[in-house]
Amino acid sequence: MLLYEELAHQLRTQIAQGTLRAGERLPSIRQLALHHGVSAATAVQACLQLEREGLAQARPRSGYFVRAAAPLAPIARSTRRRAPGTISNPMLQDVLDMLARSDLLPLHSANAAAELLPQAALTASLTHCLRRTPQSALDYAPPQGHLELRRQIAQRYAQLGVAVAADEIIVTAGAMEALSLALRTVTTPGDVVLVESPTYHGILQAIATLGLKVLEVPNLPDRGIDVVRLEQLLQQNKVRAAVLVPNFNNPLGSLTEDADKQALLASCARHNTIVIEDDVYGELAWSGQRPSLLRRWDKHGIVITCSSFSKILSPGLRVGWVIGSEWTDALLRAKYFSTVGVASLPQLAIAHYLHRHDMERHLRRLRRALADNGQRLHEGIARYWPQQTRASTPRGGLSLWLQLPPDIDVQALFEAALAAGIGTSPGMLFSSRGDYADCLRLSCGMPWGDTMDRAMRRLGQLAARQLR
Repeated sequence: MLLYEELAHQLRTQIAQGTLRAGERLPSIRQLALHHGVSAATAVQACLQLEREGLAQARPRSGYFVRAAAPLAPIARSTRRRAPGTISNPMLQDVLDMLARSDLLPLHSANAAAELLPQAALTASLTHCLRRTPQSALDYAPPQGHLELRRQIAQRYAQLGVAVAADEIIVTAGAMEALSLALRTVTTPGDVVLVESPTYHGILQAIATLGLKVLEVPNLPDRGIDVVRLEQLLQQNKVRAAVLVPNFNNPLGSLTEDADKQALLASCARHNTIVIEDDVYGELAWSGQRPSLLRRWDKHGIVITCSSFSKILSPGLRVGWVIGSEWTDALLRAKYFSTVGVASLPQLAIAHYLHRHDMERHLRRLRRALADNGQRLHEGIARYWPQQTRASTPRGGLSLWLQLPPDIDVQALFEAALAAGIGTSPGMLFSSRGDYADCLRLSCGMPWGDTMDRAMRRLGQLAARQLR
């Protein structure tokens, strides 16, 4: 952890404990530098980090103050599926039409904007690989993926204290192929799969395609997966696998703490439930502190980990991976008989980028930008949207989850926004039965500017029009 992150963590803890209260002035930059033995520049960076997280506010010629609570109430809980059942949500069939449109401001897309990603460096790496190793770049890749890339991925896990061998890693076409391979390998049609609610609609589509039944466990905006309810559901049902997103769930942006991660793994081990971990957002902690993986706490060998470079480097290169543990051979066979292998050029280019460039420096910039975008969205909602609108307070990831007043028809708002050239994601997409009809997901991946400000104002006007 960098010095400014350590200092920000200490101040964040004091705010959470009430030592520093809303409206109170933070110690001056000079005091912070003197008392913590850091430079003034480090103290400034710590305060800026708290400002990006919405915990502090700069006042001209006065310093930094603890920000009062946002004028947005917490999200209320909704009902969840209480028994296993098939997925019956017609909206899941319609989402592809919206994803195919290129004429929308993409507030419906949980991706970082191109200007936040290292496009120039990746372009240089692609060019280098084509020029220096054209035969390898244009030939079939090994079904498991190029060894150098798998080594780079294993090294990144080693930095997180997770021992992963390159031979355990299978390169996939993004995280969605990794999740689909994992489900196909460990389940058979009719099996019950546990998911969070709300959860990413792509996970629900994968489960439906394989003829599996779904069981939903609440994901709580303030603490992540409800591990008490998870244990109850596993006691009451035979669950073959659980597809979980403990680090910055899409759409809530919630984080499951380490103690709860350990508890849910213990529950799954007791009930012989395989855990498929989707860690695609794990690198996007707005605080800068990368949370631990479920795999780190796995004492029983029940975790299959899936992730990708799509959210942090490039969505278009489609490079992800799955770590299969004892299922590696079966996953590799499934991979070979479905797509043979992932294209060579993107794999070689990303391996070259990771070797030549400072990935952590890029991630620090990306996290700061997403935290700033999220705070600006919060402020725009408070400024432009109906007063009763509620919003989550994400701790990371790319999503902001809204709950609108009961008089607003979210489906009508979604269609009106499309007509205005703005993409949004209705809450019904994120459950197996079309729950969350009063909710909406927005993307934090777009940098704030005049275009975003106008879009938030326009969405607020469309919502207010329904109230009137």
